[in-house]
Amino acid sequence: MRAARDTPWVDDSAGRVMRPYTASGGRTRPGIALDLLSLVTATGVRPRVPLGPEHTLALRLCAGAAAVTVAEVAGHLRLPAVVVKVLLSDLMEHGAVTVRAPRFPGGGGPFAAEDQSLLRAVLDGLRKRL
Repeated sequence: MRAARDTPWVDDSAGRVMRPYTASGGRTRPGIALDLLSLVTATGVRPRVPLGPEHTLALRLCAGAAAVTVAEVAGHLRLPAVVVKVLLSDLMEHGAVTVRAPRFPGGGGPFAAEDQSLLRAVLDGLRKRL
């Protein structure tokens, strides 16, 4: 028989380990589409309904800076980005955060025409090394 410390559900430093999707109530799709580079800002409004501890941590991160990206929140919470997108969309629906789409130089998408030459050069360099 294995001791409780040796089970995969308990970790000495973190305590009880849970599956990431439990933080989002088992949901895998956010109610609002978010990009990893979307900027999230806390509004100062507190949700009227009780939310989970992960929601609270995400809200604190958003309140602690002028704006943070979805990717930064995911990194700090150590949760998959899709789970964080669900948490942030919940907070948006309650008015606790606002989200601004990322802006790219030149008004294009992340890979505007002027960026493609740089990407090709990087790809060529990688191919030469491999």
